[in-house]
Amino acid sequence: MRIDKYLWCVRYFKTRNMATEACKKGHVKINEQKVKPSRDVFPMDVIEVRKNQINYQIKVLDIPESRVGAKLVDIYRKDTTPQEAFEHVDLLKYSKDYYRKKGTGRPTKKDRRDIDEYKEEGSIDAIDKTEN
Repeated sequence: MRIDKYLWCVRYFKTRNMATEACKKGHVKINEQKVKPSRDVFPMDVIEVRKNQINYQIKVLDIPESRVGAKLVDIYRKDTTPQEAFEHVDLLKYSKDYYRKKGTGRPTKKDRRDIDEYKEEGSIDAIDKTEN
């Protein structure tokens, strides 16, 4: 079975076209080698898929006849993705919450005052250190 079709069958991608595009962009590897969408998949192959900033690692157990239900996916693959990959995404999510959302425009009056206050505190600390 083709790699793009396999990834679609085991529900890693919503459409087969999305799986094909991921292969063309180099986001899919079989046994540490980037592959084309037409590459065949065999049982015991190790597939690495980069999706949503996570490198999923999959071990092929069997080849499905066609797309399978979500409950039956574990029959055909074993997910060996390390837990650290998911924790890394959580950290990225928290760091993005700190910054202003893109496209919100210029800083508000309150934002400007906070920035000025922060800058003044930094210069006062520097002056106090030089006096002591």
